Amino acid sequence: MLQATKNQTKTAALMRMGFNQINYIMHKSVERGLARRNNMEDVLHISIDEKSFKRGHDYVTVLSNPETAAVLNVSHGRKKESVKEVINETFSKEQKGQIETVSTDMWEAYINTVREELPNSKLCHDKFHLVKYLNEAVDQVRRKETKRHEELKHTKYVWLKNKINLTEKQRLKFEAINNANYETARAWRIKENFRDIIFNQPFNEAFALFLRWLTDALNSQISSIIRVAEMFKRHAVAIINAIVLNRNNAMAERLNGKIQEIKLSAKGYRTFENFRIAILFFHGKLMLYP
Repeated sequence: MLQATKNQTKTAALMRMGFNQINYIMHKSVERGLARRNNMEDVLHISIDEKSFKRGHDYVTVLSNPETAAVLNVSHGRKKESVKEVINETFSKEQKGQIETVSTDMWEAYINTVREELPNSKLCHDKFHLVKYLNEAVDQVRRKETKRHEELKHTKYVWLKNKINLTEKQRLKFEAINNANYETARAWRIKENFRDIIFNQPFNEAFALFLRWLTDALNSQISSIIRVAEMFKRHAVAIINAIVLNRNNAMAERLNGKIQEIKLSAKGYRTFENFRIAILFFHGKLMLYP
């Protein structure tokens, strides 16, 4: 029943109404909820994330409040114009001035727009996305090294999993390769050293920890790791902000999963506006009732 209510066609059948009637009710409810929303001056921290809309490179930008788990707004696309649109539609000039932190990944359109539109805020790069770059680098090293060491074949997930979650078979493979000190194992250790940095540190400690990690990564002589380290170096201020302030996109990622459920239940959306309305209807935490 719950999944049916997230599918407008099934909801229409359950309520013995037409699809257009259900769609109209949702649109009017969200419109009413947005008009009633009067707590935007309380929003001090925001997250900006992307979500695929249709096949291909078609995305939406999702603006959310990490403290209330509410989607604040959605715009079509992830280019600079789309990010500007979603920020300026959501906040007044005064409200923009009071936002303290913005958590996002290293997508240039997000970074540049935040700097222009929210100059008083501190940009924080999400740890989840940073570790994702390092995981990809470790796998690049593994695939390259597999040509010389066949025992690395079929071990992709050994290096992605948390060590405590390895199966016994995976643990034995991991120990054998780790003890042999292959380049893959060295890359994995650099990645794990970054993961071990505790996010919620005084600035001096955060700076020292990040600088130590960065130096080790740049001196690793592992090209894939060096490329990621150089990218992290270019974005050092926002990474250190995240370590100090402990800001991340964890809630945004959870919302992303819930938005995916909406997509799957509806078997996709033909128009962006209907997709946006569904996201705000179910996850905007709006006062929808008449």
